[in-house]
Amino acid sequence: MKLTTAISNFIVLIAASLNNGACGFAPPSLPASYVLNSVDPVSSSRSPFATTRMSSIVGESSETATNTSDDGFQKLSTDISRLKRVLTQEYISFFNPMVSSWYASDVSFNDPMTSLSGVDSYRKNVDMLAGRTLMGKILFEGAGINLHSVTGGEITEDESGNLQISELVTRWTLRVTAKVLPWKPTAVFSGISVYDVKPGGKEGIEITGQTDYWDSINIKPNTPFSPPQCQYQKVPTNIAVQDFLNQLKPEGFTAAAAAPELPYLLLRRGDGYELRRYPGFVGIETPYVRRDYGFGSLGAFAKGMDPLAPSIMKVWNEDDSNEAEPKDKMMMWPLEFTNPGEGTDAPDPPVSAVEKAGDGQWKSISIARRPERVIAVRTFEDAAMAPVVRNADRELREMLKRDGLTPEEGSEKFVVFSQYDAVHSMGKRRSEVWIELANGGHPF
Repeated sequence: MKLTTAISNFIVLIAASLNNGACGFAPPSLPASYVLNSVDPVSSSRSPFATTRMSSIVGESSETATNTSDDGFQKLSTDISRLKRVLTQEYISFFNPMVSSWYASDVSFNDPMTSLSGVDSYRKNVDMLAGRTLMGKILFEGAGINLHSVTGGEITEDESGNLQISELVTRWTLRVTAKVLPWKPTAVFSGISVYDVKPGGKEGIEITGQTDYWDSINIKPNTPFSPPQCQYQKVPTNIAVQDFLNQLKPEGFTAAAAAPELPYLLLRRGDGYELRRYPGFVGIETPYVRRDYGFGSLGAFAKGMDPLAPSIMKVWNEDDSNEAEPKDKMMMWPLEFTNPGEGTDAPDPPVSAVEKAGDGQWKSISIARRPERVIAVRTFEDAAMAPVVRNADRELREMLKRDGLTPEEGSEKFVVFSQYDAVHSMGKRRSEVWIELANGGHPF
């Protein structure tokens, strides 16, 4: 599809599609590689937690071939490492510039909505999304990406003695805001880009094709997440367009947040759930019988400490009748979190919290620490009653199993849910169930 047609369709038809439910058009392509933000688009402005760890993206020792006396093999290995650095820099710079010497002149780009051919077509599309063109400034703002990893590129030798390069794969999360719409919705996508690479070209190797897949629509059910390119499949374009349009609908009146939110890095926007990396954090915790009692106790204790949202509750699944001493329901409020570069453990708690916790009228309140973790999250809007919460937890576990993800061992013994809204606030409420994922139980 021509670029001008895509632009025109986006401006004229997107509002009409939201009104009449039509989805038979293709907005401009949203290629995976836009920009690597230093701060995650959905994270709290209090923290740059989402700063990408560059050492985890380009790991030459694990991604290149072992040393060999064959000069061609060594040169190819070096070129692959160089290409990984180039791709990383292109993400960081929002393809400004796009290093065209690494791409074949007829390189193809395909994502779930559109297809492009040639470096110039791709560059023009990205420039528009980045706001580097007049039309882009009218349509979009705040386009950004977090690059999670660059893997692949192993070298093998075929029966004829020719060296072959396996596909390169990037994992990313991107966002783009449609400023052309009055309510300025932000669409978020996560997924992988699969790069076809071969020896040759100006740099010694060249990209001949890039195919993007979205976590929300392209994951094959009941397949392992490694190798990544084997877990994804193509779907009809109308499914992708509808996924995009669903994110552009007005949210309506939402409840006021209780406090600034604990920051996180969004790793995946999946089909019915999200994966987030939370930094290590420290907070205060108390047992509770009724949630309003827990809110009252922690609120009185934390006065002047600027606690963060959400309130995090943990409720055990055992039938109390089988327990000599039923396990307490627990409520936690985060207070402080670990900043980038400061490790994965929880930070030290505020001195004022340490001095008060467990003493006198605060005897039931304790300091609680959580290390950096990857959390699966499913949002629900109904009142957080026991049947609603347990059903959301059950649905999330089924989704994780479907997508090849593994919860932390023992997490099935309890449910963890969070609430973000101010008490007695009006409007659409935000509650979530959380399930911690096991180390090695996810691709991040």
